[in-house]
Amino acid sequence: MPRHENLTYWTEGLACCDAEWEAAYNRFETPEEEKAKFLRRLKGLGVADLPRHLRVADLFSGRGGNLAALEALGFEDVSGVDLSPELLGRYRGRAKLYVGDCRDLRFADGSMDLVIVQGGLHHLPELPADLSKCLAEMVRILAPGGIVLFVEPCDTPFLRFVHACCHVKLLHRAWLKLDALAEMIEREKATYFNWLSHKREIRALAREAFDPVVDRSAMGKWYFVGRKK
Repeated sequence: MPRHENLTYWTEGLACCDAEWEAAYNRFETPEEEKAKFLRRLKGLGVADLPRHLRVADLFSGRGGNLAALEALGFEDVSGVDLSPELLGRYRGRAKLYVGDCRDLRFADGSMDLVIVQGGLHHLPELPADLSKCLAEMVRILAPGGIVLFVEPCDTPFLRFVHACCHVKLLHRAWLKLDALAEMIEREKATYFNWLSHKREIRALAREAFDPVVDRSAMGKWYFVGRKK
């Protein structure tokens, strides 16, 4: 596997994304569409109102859509972490990039002011153990009063309707984005549906780790903003 010169490798030989999942991910939306989506979420959850000098860690960064959104908002000190050097290597911007496991972050204690995850926690293989590890690492690296922000899938009537549509092959031909989503869900179904089935436990763990500011679900997503206790 070729090494990307713009990446810092915390560890080698990590399991990366499934190639077919990654291809579907790339079909689902363009980097520009993903950036615009993440930017809308950040603005809606109040990130645009925060000081731009905050030290930000974006976890499960993928190809860097949220990094690009943070850069567009003017944040000056941003770091991205992901298991996949291939995905991180596609990002073009000023953020510092680290190939590593978000259950074992190498940032110093209290070195971040804001930690963001936009769609990554649901890839964790073991619940609740892996989520507890991630949350503990976030608490550790956040400075006093630090903020976390999560946007993850959530079992709602809308999401169940989308899942039903994924089983209608005719709709796949009419709506290519649905076809890509169905492939992504199929490739990650073990962790994805495990995540959806632990809704109450997940929210309880988040509330135990952080003082909630926002904790709501809508249109198949869970939105959580919390402060370090």
